Amino acid sequence: MARGLEVRGVTVSPPRIRVSVYGSDPILRAGVIGQLRPRPEVLLFTDSDSDSDAADVAVVTSDGVDEQTLGTLRRLRAHQRRIVLVAGHLDDAALVAAVEHGVAGVLRRPDATPDRLITAIRAAAAGHGSLPPDVLGRLLTHVGALQRDILGPCGQVFVGLNPREVEVLRLAADGRTNNEIAEALSYAPRTIKGILHDITSRYHLRNRAHAVAYALRNGLI
Repeated sequence: MARGLEVRGVTVSPPRIRVSVYGSDPILRAGVIGQLRPRPEVLLFTDSDSDSDAADVAVVTSDGVDEQTLGTLRRLRAHQRRIVLVAGHLDDAALVAAVEHGVAGVLRRPDATPDRLITAIRAAAAGHGSLPPDVLGRLLTHVGALQRDILGPCGQVFVGLNPREVEVLRLAADGRTNNEIAEALSYAPRTIKGILHDITSRYHLRNRAHAVAYALRNGLI
């Protein structure tokens, strides 16, 4: 639940995040709407709202990432929407395609509880990514494959990462959390967070998922 900010003895609620929900399957879409409607953190728009295009975050529901879903993602990205995808099935090709099409947050449908939906929506609204560790790992594995199979034999490296950054990304590609990476490398968790922040900041990226999308758009993957 959202907590209000107390100002001179008066509790002021934080602004609600404007959210619209899209999906070709009306049952999946209705399920997400039903989970979000009671939440005070969001202002939910529906198709009947004349200002639904003013939403801050778009939640897209789908069983898988098919052409119809990709078309929705392209349209939302063209309108500079921040997108959270709730999908029943995500193979590697679908995952890469979703990130290429501007998705910042991913939830598997069985994991899409109201609290987790709100967490992903908040992250997207703030310009951050929200991915399960194993999903992030699968994306980063593509970067590792690029270095090993294509750039390495040519004597090139992926965007000039230093050895420590490479090691952090390799462990992240195994699906490890920041705390697990810190333990493996004998660093403080905030050091790992700082390393990942430096990578995204250096290349003007929003988050780790955006870093992989950057590699995709530039033909590195």
